[in-house]
Amino acid sequence: MIWLKAFEAAARHASFTLAAAELGLTQAAVSQQIKALESRLGATLFHRQQRGVALTPEGSAYLPHIQQAFAGLARSTQELFGRRSRPTLTILSPISFAALWLAPRLPVLEREAEGLAIDITTMHTPDHYGASTAVFDIRFGLGDWPGRTAYRLTTERLTPVAAPAVLKTGRKPAPDIWQRLPLLAVHGAREMWPDWFALSGEPPRGVARYRFDSFIAAMGAAEAGAGILLGSRPLIDGALRRRSLVTLSSFELPSTAGHFLTHAAGRKLSPAETAFLTALTRAAAPVLV
Repeated sequence: MIWLKAFEAAARHASFTLAAAELGLTQAAVSQQIKALESRLGATLFHRQQRGVALTPEGSAYLPHIQQAFAGLARSTQELFGRRSRPTLTILSPISFAALWLAPRLPVLEREAEGLAIDITTMHTPDHYGASTAVFDIRFGLGDWPGRTAYRLTTERLTPVAAPAVLKTGRKPAPDIWQRLPLLAVHGAREMWPDWFALSGEPPRGVARYRFDSFIAAMGAAEAGAGILLGSRPLIDGALRRRSLVTLSSFELPSTAGHFLTHAAGRKLSPAETAFLTALTRAAAPVLV
């Protein structure tokens, strides 16, 4: 490795003397290391001049590969070991919440909890919670989990949405849209089409034709024009702003359920964990108003 360091430094400075100063070696030692490398490669890498050195064509061709290798090694070292120098916490989250709500707020968290490294693990089924060692997890429900302290992040409202391309009449849904498009649903707590129809005044429809195991998958199908999704706000708010989805009714089904940040009851939070909790609940505050 010292052969390559001596070569890279001498090439960058065009000087054995300056390379020696950078590496903490003598000029003679740098010269010896480069001679050893040239002998090993069977090629001359430098033209020795009265003042400094200049790369030969072989040296010029070799230098970018050495510099790329050093840069790659530095990146790998930082990724593997650099995080140990900063506080790190782990979060377990449903994939839909992580992608649609948490990810857009990471820049805010970066400002609020500066220097904190965060590992985000996604889950699909409730049994993942029991097997997790994460400090925090995100749960959907009413906030009453035994042995957990919970902080509300969202309050869900449900409204039907579809891709604007399927409207056929500009910005408003065509009268026959409920007959033309199938219903999309998500297994579990959000399969609430019967409740929405009962309270919205729309004639009830049959069962959903397509069901998904995650909200983000169902939302992707709706954005692709596959059908009508009972969209969960605020998870769909970004899509509504982008107009990859549009609402089909002004009626939103209210709910007391939502997403909560939780940790083990009685856990004494570290300063870094407290900073994250404060930053995340602050980021959620505008949604809860």
